[in-house]
Parts: sequence; structure tokens; C-alpha cells
Amino acid sequence: MERKKYHHGDLKNALVQAGLEILEEGGLSALSLRAIAARVGVSHTAPKNHFGSLRGLMTAIATEGFRRHAAFMREGLTEAATRRDTLDAALSGYVRFAETHPHLFELMFSPLYCDLRDETLGAAARDSYRVLSEISEGLDWPGAAGPDRQRRTEMMLWSLVHGYAKLVLS
Repeated sequence: MERKKYHHGDLKNALVQAGLEILEEGGLSALSLRAIAARVGVSHTAPKNHFGSLRGLMTAIATEGFRRHAAFMREGLTEAATRRDTLDAALSGYVRFAETHPHLFELMFSPLYCDLRDETLGAAARDSYRVLSEISEGLDWPGAAGPDRQRRTEMMLWSLVHGYAKLVLS
């Protein structure tokens, strides 16, 4: 197989995109520094120079996953969207993302594959979670009584949609 010459100006992004492609095609077991480097057409050590390890690259891939996840939950919303429209869009977007990208969804929530303490990953995950947080404001859930009512409502909503998405995948 002839190796492609690499002429891209943004190697880090190219490596993440190649990792996303391989993940979609073959799942988590198909991801390796060698496979990703080969897809981009660079030496097998190039990804390590940018990400330190496969786990570092997987963390970057998961970060992009959270960005896309948030976009799925916001898809189709306009300024005129009602509260119900926003709730429906976010919850259906959450599940649709999991169905469309099951391997990426698994990667995003896995401390086995990702460094969940990574600041960039954390920021992307918080932005994704913010969608659920915003739509949970004002929801009336009797189980959330007490001073931390809003936080408990957020957690209930997240548990519900995340659990449902995992059930759909299984």
C-alpha cells in the first residue's frame, strides 16, 4: 500500500479527524497510533509527538465528540423555539448522537480510554452538559426538593437521557 504524503498545515486536527474516521469504521479496538498515522500519511511516531500517547489522542477525539454532541442537542433550534421544542431537541439529539456515533459515545464517557481530568476535554464536556442544565431549569420534579433542587433536577434529566441512550445502544 502506497503511503500518502502529508501536506496538511494542521497535523493535530488531521490526526483527530483520522481517529474519528477509524473509530466510526472499526470501533475502539481499531484505534492505534500506527493506524491513525497511516491514515494521515505520517510516521508512526508523529501522533505521539503531539499527544504523548494513544490515551492522549483518544482524549482529543473525545473532546471533539463532546463538541459534536452539544451541536446535536442544539440542532434545529431557532430563537422562536419554545421550552418544549428545546427540551425535545436536546433529548432527541442526545439519543440520536449515541445512535449515530456509538463508538465515539462510548469513548467520551470512558476513564479507561480518556483522561477525564484534561482541561480541554472538561470544557467541551461542560458545554455539552450545559445544554441539559439549561433545559432542566424550571422543570417540576418532586424528587428534587431541597436547597440543591436545580442540581438534582439536572442529574435526574441527565440520568434519564443517558441511561435511555445506553439502553438503545444495547
